[in-house]
Amino acid sequence: MRAFMDGDFLLSNKTAQKLYHEAAAEEPVFDYHCHLAPREIAENRRFPDLASVWLGGDHYKWRALRANGFPEPLASGGADPYDRFLAWAETVPALIGNPLYHWTHLELQRYFDIHEPLNLQSAPAIWKAANERLEKDAALSVFGIFKKFRVFAVGTTDDPADSLEWHEKARGLTETKILPSFRPDQILNIEKNGFAAYLERLGAAAGKTITSLEDLLTVIQERIAFFDRAGCRASDHDLPVAPFAASREDGARPETINRGRWEKEIREIFTAALLGKAPNDQDCESWKTYMLDFLGGEYHARGWAMQLHIGALRNANASALQTLGPNTGFDAVQDNTAAGKLSRLLDLLHRAKRLPKTILYSLNPGDYYPLATIMGCFQDGAEGRGRRVPGKMQLGPAWWFLDHRDGMENQLRVLGNAGLLSRFIGMLTDSRSFLSYPRHEYFRRILCNLLGTWAENGEIPGDFAFLGPLARDISFRNAERYFYAP
Repeated sequence: MRAFMDGDFLLSNKTAQKLYHEAAAEEPVFDYHCHLAPREIAENRRFPDLASVWLGGDHYKWRALRANGFPEPLASGGADPYDRFLAWAETVPALIGNPLYHWTHLELQRYFDIHEPLNLQSAPAIWKAANERLEKDAALSVFGIFKKFRVFAVGTTDDPADSLEWHEKARGLTETKILPSFRPDQILNIEKNGFAAYLERLGAAAGKTITSLEDLLTVIQERIAFFDRAGCRASDHDLPVAPFAASREDGARPETINRGRWEKEIREIFTAALLGKAPNDQDCESWKTYMLDFLGGEYHARGWAMQLHIGALRNANASALQTLGPNTGFDAVQDNTAAGKLSRLLDLLHRAKRLPKTILYSLNPGDYYPLATIMGCFQDGAEGRGRRVPGKMQLGPAWWFLDHRDGMENQLRVLGNAGLLSRFIGMLTDSRSFLSYPRHEYFRRILCNLLGTWAENGEIPGDFAFLGPLARDISFRNAERYFYAP
């Protein structure tokens, strides 16, 4: 029997072990999509105790604590920090089969050099040892964590109205690039309460008043230019389902759209929304389609990547939303089909020669083959400046509820079957926790084990000179090229 989570954890054969230890392990980390707080980065935050750094803002853990019967103050907060830690220590042994079990122990090992399994018996000593490290070890400040894990860049998630002041303050304080990502959900979500009030805030950020569609489009262009100057390399969109609709009289395909009629209706929809009138479902979808078409062209012009996160069923528990707010662990997997309308949305951009580099994510693994095959229809290799872009269309990594061993292997196999695994841009954390960087290690071990198993079975060459660069590329270098190629 092997030791618990030893140096060859998840590496089942010699080829996998060599690939991980000699190729993937030492590559830098490009965490191109996360939810870290820019202010905490700029202030180089130090954490007072293990409960704060481990349980603060981490709704993955909150869901597990609730599932184990603990009341809300011990999950999302309000209880004594040590009591919250003890609740987590009691929950961890119940997490066998859940990636949180592995992540918890990887984090104990990599940050605190603690290799003992966490449970109620070991909890007091672990609490004491970890808190001593947090207090005394500069490597456990934000900048120290970035350095320890060789974090090349992090892509935060930022509203178009954001001043990006904390990104500016962080510049030069750490070697890690702190990159804003343009997340215009509030522009697309015209049906939401507060749309008009949001446009006032967006206009103020650009020093303008938005009273017409033309004003809005101008402000968006100016904010994109502002983000670009701040180092932005990607946008990010939360789409429960991919939209596609145009004029009320047009057909359901890009080639049937009458642009003049569509823009006239969009102006009417926008004017009504400014007056507080919510659009119907058709008009709402038409608005989202129009804005994604416009935004995609702007991203294409700057060489940005467009990230489309599809398939999250938000706020399933309405009473929890009312009492705790969003992003507190009450979301689920959407089962609406992504394929038909997504293909038409991409075709709309492609026909106008302004489809940007695009990363397609789905929270539903049943969408993987549709997404992988749809993106293959738009791999034209051209991006804005006439240069070649291998892997222009990407099947995003296993995300959120899917970033466990089965989910990662499934995503890698689907991409290998239907696309080019060798061009994959690799893992991200999608996390609000600064302790999440061992998830990149977790992914790399799973990747190397898959490649190593194929090699050991004679399915691919067992040549390290071939496989080593492949593991390095997927671990980091493809992402660096994808977001930073000149």
